[in-house]
Amino acid sequence: MSVGNGTAGTSPLPLTNSVPVERGDAARNRALLLDAARLLVAERGAEAVTMDDVAAAAGVGKGTLFRRFGSRAGLMLVLLDEDEKIQQQAFMFGPPPFGPGAPPLERLLAYGRERLQFVWDHRALLSDATRDPQTRFNSPATLHRTHVRSLLAAADTSGDLDAQADALVALLDADYVTHRFVDLGRSLREQGDAWESVARKLCGQ
Repeated sequence: MSVGNGTAGTSPLPLTNSVPVERGDAARNRALLLDAARLLVAERGAEAVTMDDVAAAAGVGKGTLFRRFGSRAGLMLVLLDEDEKIQQQAFMFGPPPFGPGAPPLERLLAYGRERLQFVWDHRALLSDATRDPQTRFNSPATLHRTHVRSLLAAADTSGDLDAQADALVALLDADYVTHRFVDLGRSLREQGDAWESVARKLCGQ
């Protein structure tokens, strides 16, 4: 699925896709597994939920769960999918400065703070998802990096845009954000200020 001109200076970005449409027992089984996983995550936190727990809560065999989602990280990614799509819609179609209509640097600064809050709110799920090499660089991660890179380009940033985008995205890594908050006492506002400082310097301001 492709979208319109939500990101300045680039070709249309694809929204991340959900799993293919299913019918009958397969769709009901998938919904049952996801409901069980969401309930357990809400009760215990994602880090305390195992695939055995989810299978038992849903009343299915663990093999069924692995066939549906591939791995624990795959399950975590599906749980993130709905909220990720909401944020993607906001930065591609929503009001400025997070969405289109503001200068690229303003959009970049707004993105950093919005994404930082999202990462904190979903830190356990994101941490699990990014520890699996097969899912670390998945479609949502690629989309966010592409968005940051496109805003840097639109702001006429000089130098290696790929390296600069990677540096900014690294500041929003779930484990890094959690470490700075929990271990170093850096609030989300302070981390947002740090993001802004780096982004401004990269854009020559």
